[in-house]
Amino acid sequence: MHLILRDFWWPKIRKDVEKYVNTCPVCQRSKIRREKPSGLLHPLPTPSRPWEIISADFITDLPPSCGFTTILVVVDLFTKLAHFIPCEGLPTAKETADLFLQHVFRLHGLPKSLVTDRGSQFTSRFWKALQKLLGIDSRLSSAHHPQTDGQTERTNATLEQYLRCYVNYQQDNWASLLPLSEFAYNNGVQASTKETPFFANYGFHPRFFPPVIETSEVPAAEDWLQELTAVQQLLLQQLDQAKEDYKRHADKHRQPGPEIKVGDRVFLSTRFLPSHRPCRKLDARFIGPYPVVAQLNPVTFKLQLPRSMRIHPVFHRSLLLPADGVRPDSDQPAPPPVLMNGEEEFEVEDILDSRFHRRRLQYLIDWVGFGPEERSWEDASTVHAPDLTRRFHQTYPAKPRPRASGRGPQFGRGLEEGDSVMTHGPCSPAQDIVIPDEDENLGFLPSQSELDSSQPDLSQADLGTLHLQESCLPEVCQTTPEPTSPVFLRREFCKQQRSLESASRRS
Repeated sequence: MHLILRDFWWPKIRKDVEKYVNTCPVCQRSKIRREKPSGLLHPLPTPSRPWEIISADFITDLPPSCGFTTILVVVDLFTKLAHFIPCEGLPTAKETADLFLQHVFRLHGLPKSLVTDRGSQFTSRFWKALQKLLGIDSRLSSAHHPQTDGQTERTNATLEQYLRCYVNYQQDNWASLLPLSEFAYNNGVQASTKETPFFANYGFHPRFFPPVIETSEVPAAEDWLQELTAVQQLLLQQLDQAKEDYKRHADKHRQPGPEIKVGDRVFLSTRFLPSHRPCRKLDARFIGPYPVVAQLNPVTFKLQLPRSMRIHPVFHRSLLLPADGVRPDSDQPAPPPVLMNGEEEFEVEDILDSRFHRRRLQYLIDWVGFGPEERSWEDASTVHAPDLTRRFHQTYPAKPRPRASGRGPQFGRGLEEGDSVMTHGPCSPAQDIVIPDEDENLGFLPSQSELDSSQPDLSQADLGTLHLQESCLPEVCQTTPEPTSPVFLRREFCKQQRSLESASRRS
């Protein structure tokens, strides 16, 4: 601001400059927010009886022990009673249902709600249909917000700590420690309930050490039922008080943040999103903005994301940043398409990257008049920008590129044929893109100029034969060989060219 005031002044200059800077889309995407995470704690509802609301999660990637490599952890959110179930690898949805039947349903019946993460077992059609038929409410956590399933995550940490202390050096006996681990966990006093899960669930403490002196007889059944009811009422009060304490302490490190409503445009944090650029440190901190289409609860929102992202569109409030309005000079409509050869096409600003996707070459296109959120991968067959394509491959020669063929230059058209213009949206599949060969120069055939300079006596038909043999499958080339057209091998070809070059130098 000081630099601007050196040479300029007008009424309300400070407010205009602040508004311009705060609404800059580049600044909103790139600057780090030095503030508390937005979104106050929103606890799950307190269950009214044991095994009404349960949570489940997996501990994976464990060393083999008695044929098991995974642990299924199931926790009751009322009594905090837990079951640790060993599994042979990561089970499927049907295998997970069988484990629930054998270890949970036979002991506690059906729950009303199940809290889990977004694992493939709990998002499959089989699992959703099974829960719908059984009348179980599925509560999946939002993307990159494990605090929703925090009860099971904390239990996982306790179990891993126990196993870490008692496992042998080879770490292959953890499966035999699970029964004692489960008993030790369920026999310990919980900070939230002030009782052990055993006592909260059954109304008595299990026999741990043999009694020294028998002091009393077994109480009457009516007294036992009254005591159990009183214990569960006390647990309900203790859980509500514990949640209030958790919320009060958690909100000290959070803030409500600006209000977000349906229809607003927000930026999405890239903290948990994969980066396709060379250095993540220099990549944008936020992407977007994207419109909000639904608010699922006070701190969870659903966004309208491009189909190319292929991620779950529900996010916690801490990952969202409201777009601070629109800059005055950016309030312009998107440019209309250009009519080329009877078809509507959009102008290409630049080609940013290339890749092979499902055996087809694609380019990352930056469109004229559209923001970074509209960049898209398009098939090479639909890109009508030979000058931009040529410049991209000259600047980045190591990036994936189309193979050169014997029919002339690959990018021979000029601006008069519709350069930098192409269809915007889903494109037809490319027909002449081949699979890259990572072992042999990224799968690219030698360019036409290299072939002409190295073998001046080869005819056009010979070049076509070489290109055809390179594209054929190895099985076809081996089962149907022809003596007049041997299989074209790149290593042999390059070795032959090096020997010819060395011989020409000596001569």
